Amino acid sequence: MLPEMKNVFQLPASFKDPSGFIFQFNGQHYRQVNESYAANYDLLRSSGLYSLLTENKWLIPHIEIDETRSGLPGWYKTLLPEQLSFTSYPYEWCFDQLKDAALLTLNIMKSAVDYGMILKDANAFNVQFHKGRTVFIDTLSFEKYDASRPWVAYRQFCECFLFPLLLGHYLAVDIQKLLSVYLEGIPVKTAAALLPVKSRFKLSVWLHVYLQDSLSAGRAPGRQKQVNFSKEKLMRLIDHLESTIRPLQMNQASYSAWNNYYGGSIPGKNYLEEKAHIFRSIIQGINHGRSLDLGCNDGYFSKILAEENPNVVAVDFDNQCINHLYRSIKNDALDGIYPICMDLCNPSPALGFGQEERQSFSERARSDLVCALALIHHLVLGKNIPLQGVAKEMCRLTKKNLVIEFVPLDDEKAQQLTINKSTYHKPYDTLAFEKAFLVYFAIEQCKKIPGTNRVLYLMRRT
Repeated sequence: MLPEMKNVFQLPASFKDPSGFIFQFNGQHYRQVNESYAANYDLLRSSGLYSLLTENKWLIPHIEIDETRSGLPGWYKTLLPEQLSFTSYPYEWCFDQLKDAALLTLNIMKSAVDYGMILKDANAFNVQFHKGRTVFIDTLSFEKYDASRPWVAYRQFCECFLFPLLLGHYLAVDIQKLLSVYLEGIPVKTAAALLPVKSRFKLSVWLHVYLQDSLSAGRAPGRQKQVNFSKEKLMRLIDHLESTIRPLQMNQASYSAWNNYYGGSIPGKNYLEEKAHIFRSIIQGINHGRSLDLGCNDGYFSKILAEENPNVVAVDFDNQCINHLYRSIKNDALDGIYPICMDLCNPSPALGFGQEERQSFSERARSDLVCALALIHHLVLGKNIPLQGVAKEMCRLTKKNLVIEFVPLDDEKAQQLTINKSTYHKPYDTLAFEKAFLVYFAIEQCKKIPGTNRVLYLMRRT
C-alpha cells in the first residue's frame, strides 16, 4: 500500500490491482494509472469505448491530469473521476439493485468486445449507484480482447451476481446476509447445495450452476487445458446470462411487517399528512449537505428530504421495503436517493484485509442531517437498546442536525412491541428520552403530531 503522505491517502480497497489505485488528495478521490496498464488504457481511449460508455452513462467519467499526485514511481496517468456522493456495497443492496448491476456489467461486456476489449474481472464492487442509476467505476477493468480465449471473469460474474440472484429468486432469504459473508461472491458449490431441487429442471440453472459445479469438482489443480473459444461463443454466453437474469424476481414468500407501514397500518387517518407537514416545517431552512434517513420504510420522507437537497441515504432493514423504494426511484427517474438494506442494530462493519478494504457503515454514513422517524420504539422496546445507547449512536452518525420522533409507551405500535415482554429498559418516556439525548444534542424544536402522543424533535449536535 501507499505510505501515507501529506494530503495523500490511498484507499485500502484498491491495493490489489497492479494496474493502478485510488487515492485521496486534498479531499478528492483520484485514480492513478500505472505504466503496466498504459497500453490497455490507451486502447480504451483510442478505440472509442470510453466515449461510448460515458455517453451512455455506464462508466464514471474522468478528467486526465498529466502529472503525478501520489509521488510514487510507476505513474502513467492521473485521473480525476466524477465524485460519488455515497459508496455502498453489494451486501447492502436489495435484489433489484444487484440485478441492475449484473445487467449493466453484461451490457458493458458486449460493448467492450465490439471495441476489441474485454472485462478482466466482474466484481460487484466495480458498480455503484450514482445520480439515480447504476454506473461502472473501475476504469482499469478493461484489457485487450483475445478471441481465442474464454472470458476469464465468467466464474467471478456468476459468483458475484448470478448465484446470489438465483438464491434470492428461488428462496425466501435475504441475499445481503450471504454476500456479507462471501465478500468475493458465493462459491458454486455453496450455490448448488442451497438451491432447491426444482431449480435443476431449469436449463439455464443447470448449465451455469450444476454443470459448473460438476466440472469444478473434477478439475485437477495445476495447469489447465487451453479451451478454444471464439467471439461468437462469447456473445452467446453473454446473451444467455442476460436472458437468465432478466426474468428473475425477488422471492416474496417471506413475511414483511413493514412494506405497507404507511399504507394503512399506522394510527389515525391523518397521521402521515400531519407528520409530513410538521416535518417539512422543521427541515425548512436547515443548511444541510447529505441527509441520512434511518428506518426509511418505503422512502416517503426520503423523497421529501430530496426535494430540499438530492443527496439522501435511505436505510431500512426490510429487503422488500428497500426493493420497493429502489423501483420507485428508478421508475420516477429520481436523482439523489441512495437506498441501503441494513439493520441498524447490526450495521455493516469494516471488512476485508486488515479490516480496511470496506469501510464500516458508520464511517461512510455520517451526515449533516440525520432523520429517525418511527424508529426509536423499535430500538428500545423491540431490540432492548437503552435510550443512552440510541442517543450515542445518533451522535456518531450526525454532523449537525437530528430530526427524531419519540413514540411513547401508550402508542399502539409501542404496545405491540411490549405485549409479550416482561422487561425492557425503563424509564421510557419523554423525560428519559430528552435526558439521554441532551448529553449529545441541544433541542431546537419540539412538536406533537396531532391525533397522537408522538413528538417530532429537531436537535442540534453540541
